Amino acid sequence: MTLPLADLLLSPDEMAAVDRAAAASGIDSYGLMEKAGQAVAACALRHYPEALRYIVFCGPGNNGGDGYVAARALRSCGARIELFHIGDPAKLKGDAARAFADCLVVGNAIEHYMPQAGDVVIDAIFGAGLARPVPDAVADAIARVTVAGLPVIAVDLPSGVDGRSGHVLGAAFRAVHTVTFMTRKPGHLLLPGRELSGALEVFDIGIPDRIVRAQAGALVAENRPEQWQASLPATLADTHKFKRGHLVVFSGSANATGAARMSAMAGLKAGAGLVTIASPEQALSVNAGALTAIMLRPVDNEAALEELLDDKRISAFILGPGFGAGDKARQFVLALRDRNLVLDADGITSFRDDPERLFEAFAGGSTHLVLTPHEGEFARLFPDIAVNDALSKVDKTRMAAARAHAAVIYKGADTVIAAPDGRALINANAPPWLATAGSGDVLAGIVGALMAQEMPAFEAAAAGVWLHGETGQRAGKGLTAEDLVAHVRPL
Repeated sequence: MTLPLADLLLSPDEMAAVDRAAAASGIDSYGLMEKAGQAVAACALRHYPEALRYIVFCGPGNNGGDGYVAARALRSCGARIELFHIGDPAKLKGDAARAFADCLVVGNAIEHYMPQAGDVVIDAIFGAGLARPVPDAVADAIARVTVAGLPVIAVDLPSGVDGRSGHVLGAAFRAVHTVTFMTRKPGHLLLPGRELSGALEVFDIGIPDRIVRAQAGALVAENRPEQWQASLPATLADTHKFKRGHLVVFSGSANATGAARMSAMAGLKAGAGLVTIASPEQALSVNAGALTAIMLRPVDNEAALEELLDDKRISAFILGPGFGAGDKARQFVLALRDRNLVLDADGITSFRDDPERLFEAFAGGSTHLVLTPHEGEFARLFPDIAVNDALSKVDKTRMAAARAHAAVIYKGADTVIAAPDGRALINANAPPWLATAGSGDVLAGIVGALMAQEMPAFEAAAAGVWLHGETGQRAGKGLTAEDLVAHVRPL
């Protein structure tokens, strides 16, 4: 489906291309700047009508131009304005120079700003296009504003935040509100940019939809139901348990069975029609004593696994939670190369010395492997990608998905899900209290259940991550993994 523009995430380079295309089409670029600056002024008046002074920091480019328009608009409303600039505003070019000339507010160098009680700061220094550490004068101003505890309204993105990666480039403002235009940037959702942006408002300044979409590359968006709801399994009147999928979760040894049971129960509650734990003989009694609705089958070696695989009604597998890293895990995974598989935890770690062996095994056909690494596990499978600081988390996840021919869930507070074809979604609904032992086992179970119900790998991964976040919200603060499982509901 076609997403609303506000749901898309365009990189700073893509947004710059949108601005150029809009100007080339005959749209008045200064008129766009006027609308942007007016939107910023309106935000300031709406949220801080009691401000004693509006402090407007203007940078050396078009973000600064937006600031000059905002300053003029606030002054026309009778507000008290103090303007501070970076560099010599007389050297501004194009629309920014025109905005400065029209502003008629006498400014001063940013080094001269001294915070006062009642100040509200409008940060129009760099926006999303910054690609280098902020200058010392800006870093010092950020420090003064931070120490004074003043509210900041950022124009496009807090200065110092990389709009592509969300990384902080030396220092950055912590905004209470951010006003951006037409679409969001990845840096608005990736950490720490998400936290530094505060409440985000996306303002339509009048660039036609067709121009914006024409400059967008592969789909990058927030992970929301609109991206995958068309792939959700249908619930029909003649549905029976096998039509809802049979999920198998591999258990670890007798002293490491809990993770697999957590995944299995999450899979059952997320909608799989049947769930079986494939258990070593020595762990059968431990698992049997803790299972009711989940079935149990002894699987100790490759021969037993091959017998299990003869049942073509089994539609998805999960390997990794509590399984143990090593040769047995590798053998089992390679035996599953033609089946839908969620590979988690120990399953991922088992291939750290030879990740290409894993990638080659799943290279053929449609994507039917989902990898769920956290940061450490990601580095074990993709060491060269992980250490490349020039890449954003979205870039890294997309590269990993293409290399592994898998849907990759790069876990964290800003989980990114990517497909081999370049699609990527950034998840933003997960509460911080999901960071607890066993939470990843629950996620694996949810994703496995959706794959068992014939959702494609990428859509199952994205939907599973979103449902995991919603489940965490339902369970509330202080949750344990057991609490999380209890609150899982089907999509």
